Amino acid sequence: MRAFTYSSQPARVVFGAGTLSRLPEEVARLGAGRALILTTPGRTDLARRTREILGAAAAGEFTGAAMHTPVDVTERAVAAARELAADCLVAVGGGSTTGLAKAVSVRTGLPQVVVPTTYSGSEVTPVLGETENGVKTTRSAPEIRPGTVLYDVDLTLGLPVPVSVTSGINAMAHAVEALYAPEADPVTDQLALRAIELMADALPRIVVDPADREARADALEAAWLAGTCLGSVGMGLHHKLCHTLGGSFGLPHAPTHTVVLPYAMAYNAPAAPDAMRRIARALGAADAPTAVHDLIRSLGGPGSLAELGLSEADLPRAAELATATPYPNPREVTEDGIAALLADAFAGRRPAPADPLADSLHTLLAQVTAGFEGAPDARVRELLTDLTRRLHGFVADNDLTDDEWRYAIDFLTRTGQQCSATRQEFILLSDTLGISSAVDLLTNSRTAESTPSAVLGPFYVEGPPPLPDGADLAEGLPGTPMYASVQITDLDGQPLAGAVADVWQANEDGYYDVQLPDIEGPQLRARFRADGEGRIRFRSILPKEYPIPDDGPVGQMLTAVGRHPYRAPHVHFMISAPGRRTLVTQLFVAGGAYIDADTVFGVKDALVTDFPEHHGPTPDGRPADGPWRSLDYTFRLAPVAPEAPSGDR
Repeated sequence: MRAFTYSSQPARVVFGAGTLSRLPEEVARLGAGRALILTTPGRTDLARRTREILGAAAAGEFTGAAMHTPVDVTERAVAAARELAADCLVAVGGGSTTGLAKAVSVRTGLPQVVVPTTYSGSEVTPVLGETENGVKTTRSAPEIRPGTVLYDVDLTLGLPVPVSVTSGINAMAHAVEALYAPEADPVTDQLALRAIELMADALPRIVVDPADREARADALEAAWLAGTCLGSVGMGLHHKLCHTLGGSFGLPHAPTHTVVLPYAMAYNAPAAPDAMRRIARALGAADAPTAVHDLIRSLGGPGSLAELGLSEADLPRAAELATATPYPNPREVTEDGIAALLADAFAGRRPAPADPLADSLHTLLAQVTAGFEGAPDARVRELLTDLTRRLHGFVADNDLTDDEWRYAIDFLTRTGQQCSATRQEFILLSDTLGISSAVDLLTNSRTAESTPSAVLGPFYVEGPPPLPDGADLAEGLPGTPMYASVQITDLDGQPLAGAVADVWQANEDGYYDVQLPDIEGPQLRARFRADGEGRIRFRSILPKEYPIPDDGPVGQMLTAVGRHPYRAPHVHFMISAPGRRTLVTQLFVAGGAYIDADTVFGVKDALVTDFPEHHGPTPDGRPADGPWRSLDYTFRLAPVAPEAPSGDR
């Protein structure tokens, strides 16, 4: 059993495009009116724009923020805040500016409004790293976390691609370490995986088109999620190494995170296999450390510590500093181990995959998916690529054996062989795995006001016999008589005269006509046309629960997992009308067996309806020897969605 403690973070987050204009109201929410604007020397233009937006609420500017938050810079900023009688801080910029705001706030108690322009994620963490006399120290406290963060996607559109890449990987590092932190919890896990997935997808799009607003929004959202993760858990080896290399050797912050991340992951992989599997899955890869390394290379990011200016002679000292103080990490941190890690990162060697086969599996997957790149239909290319990735991931994650693979092929072969003109075993397989219901939900449940759809099932037959209103589908078959009077309307309740309804159901023994080779012609299926009031009427028998065909591969699968084969009692309908979406659905008998355990997961609450019992004469005047049931229901059809212009598809 997993034990954890989770505390939500009391920060206000405003996210969108053009949200910088909301800065005055956010400052006013704090009860402040004299904001000190913080930024770096290179962003004085942004400081001026921020001052113009704040107007009289701007007390002044401090544009000296520097990398690694030097204490002497912080002291100058504190003096400026006091001299200007500032009552809040507005930080506009990247991680350096955010770090300065935190450092000033923790010394003065001034509230912070942070407007990030990069993907550092620091703005939502309670962590502050400061450098003094060549040593970087880190501390964490709730009061360090900024109270308000204003994300403006437009402010990231001009972020140079190289900075976007390193800043994005820096954010990804927060999410990666959160997954194997001692304080990890289910909420943080999900945020971390989503952050990794979003950032890995957004960065390649930004490299191709830096002005892609959607890609920028995804990256900024990923940065927020990743920073939130870091704010909830402690930091491990990766962050310790990067703080050491930055604070003691002057390496640039985000590029250092970018270089070190795959090597720190490879170091921890043997001790955090589950986290690495989940990261790999989020990246669509077989091995997480090598996938991150390859992603960085494909984006043109820095590949080695040597490239960042570290001297090989500094490696022993860096290893010594990084191991001087114990800190939580899934794998024991030793000086020899870190020395080897730093040597690989210095040279830029590709990390060895945690699983010796992972590299080969990744190469194989890349070769297969590359074969789809020339597909002229973009949707075909997208679906085949994603399906292949997921199938390869399933094989790798479950270490599929040759015997298991052969059994699966045989199962699919037998499923195909079971199919005929009157039986569709593949639809049955899809139904029992819930795939049919999932596709149905995605395809047909977009309009809340319309009658819900349900799975088609394997026993629909095109072109059922047309019958007149009030006809008898049962034609003397045994069962409790049932009289149906259903109306078909639009969403406003207006009758749809002339609507066509196909109706079919199983007999009292649970068989459809196509399952009974000895009968002649259709039974318990027909096509009706609605009258001027949109109504159709017919006589049939009360549907009963029945087992799906279980004499084939699908039945064997259900037996193997201890599942029953029964469907809840229902009648099928397929209803169409001009200008309306065709409705494929089922009506279920309230109180019937298996209503809460339908083997194909087809029951929806709105489709469970009463079939009340009656005694005496039936609606068509026939004498009744026993009870009979009635069905009265209104189907509401949604309009056909307008076709999108070709340029919007």
